[in-house]
Amino acid sequence: MAAVDIDVPVETEPQICNQEDLERPLSRNKSGNPFKTLAESFKEQGNAYYSKKDYSQAFNYYTKAIDACPKNASYYGNRAATLMMLCRFREALEDSQQAVRLDDCFMKGHLREGKCHLSLGNAMAANRCFQKVLELEPSNREAQQEKKNAAALLEYQRMADFGFEKRDFRKVVFCMDRALALASACHRFKILKAECLALLGRYPEAQSVASDILRMDSTNADALYVRGLCLYYEDCIDKAVQFFVQALRMAPDHEKARLACRNAKALKAKKEEGNQAFKNNNYEAAYQLYTEALAIDPNNIKTNAKLYCNRATAGAKLKKVDQAIEDCTNAIKLDDTYIKAYLRRAQCYMDTEQYEEAVRDYEKVYQTEKTSDHKQMLKKAQMELKKSKRKDYYKVLGVGKNATEDEIKKAYRKRALMHHPDRHSSATPEVQKEEEKKFKEVGEAFTVLSDPKKKVRYDNGHDLEDDGCFDGGDFDANNIFRAFFGGHSGGFTFDSSPGTFPLHSMVFIYT
Repeated sequence: MAAVDIDVPVETEPQICNQEDLERPLSRNKSGNPFKTLAESFKEQGNAYYSKKDYSQAFNYYTKAIDACPKNASYYGNRAATLMMLCRFREALEDSQQAVRLDDCFMKGHLREGKCHLSLGNAMAANRCFQKVLELEPSNREAQQEKKNAAALLEYQRMADFGFEKRDFRKVVFCMDRALALASACHRFKILKAECLALLGRYPEAQSVASDILRMDSTNADALYVRGLCLYYEDCIDKAVQFFVQALRMAPDHEKARLACRNAKALKAKKEEGNQAFKNNNYEAAYQLYTEALAIDPNNIKTNAKLYCNRATAGAKLKKVDQAIEDCTNAIKLDDTYIKAYLRRAQCYMDTEQYEEAVRDYEKVYQTEKTSDHKQMLKKAQMELKKSKRKDYYKVLGVGKNATEDEIKKAYRKRALMHHPDRHSSATPEVQKEEEKKFKEVGEAFTVLSDPKKKVRYDNGHDLEDDGCFDGGDFDANNIFRAFFGGHSGGFTFDSSPGTFPLHSMVFIYT
């Protein structure tokens, strides 16, 4: 803050008072003149300390001057200037107002009052003071500039109010930063900025602003509310409620604190109710309770991320896998560091055989937390992805991965007969080609899954061709078919010419 002009003594040759006069209590002075003389002496000493930037001592001596002569406007004006340098703007405002009450033509008094109003964020009151200065001294450049500052402050306030209404919290923070450059002592602007920082998820910054205000005024209900809001949004609900209750104790009509306190209690209760239902294996009830909890406060990002993940867990239990994946995605959108959501989504991807997506999530988890468990999960997903890129022989035969030997044989019998080329000899060339391909795949599948060693290696993700266990190039589906059915099997016989076994020569004779 720039230095403020200090008024010079009215008398050019003030009476000199000795040290005894300075130290003697004012109540002992009986005559009228010594009071004024003493007051002027205190003022001069105050001026000297002010020049040295020892504002605390200057304040003390200006106070003595006022005590000695309480009807002098310049004394109040000087003490106001000192209080402004000490950033005690509310006290400075009172002194400035007293100065102009004593002397309405005291131009510096009006100017200081306007600056105090401006620093405290009262732009309209500041503007009136600067206008009064300009009436007394139309060419006063300082008043002209301060009048422009007051207008700018009003505009920032208007823009911030509009931004808050539209939930454009970044815009509000921007406007409040510029407003505070003009109104550094305005707690209202600081609180609005802190609230918007909290709503943007910038909790440390918001807490810092609120804590600064509470250090100066521990009973400030707005700052208590913002402090509680940060804790509430960080999912520390019990502590948050304590701050909301304290804010309401300081200001019983604080509507925001009342609403936040109600939401915090409702959110905690509903979440705990859902957790208990889940523990009791009542997944439908848990799913519904988590849904109700999510509707309580859309602004509570961290708690809602947990609720989405909890609902995904319940949804997975209810076989709502696609919905569970969507819930995990919503949780991650709210909190992209939420490991549990990545793990839950990855498991859902595994369950639905979306292995590439599962690998992506497990990689994210392992990059964040390099534990042996996470490494094992990633390796498993990578193995399943590798396996998924080969032919799925279980799907070819239409059996599950836990199929028994008999089930595999029955499945081969059914699929081999279904796709045998002779059964489709009258079909179009395109259909015949497709059926030949499927017939060969059925043979391949049976060759691998009916051989215990090959099946184990296949299930473990090994490439059988690379291992030399299976050469698809030398594979003959007809030989497998002949070996499986022999001469009489499955209610039919077939004839074939000696030597080779062309697909078109097979004839089905149903008995």
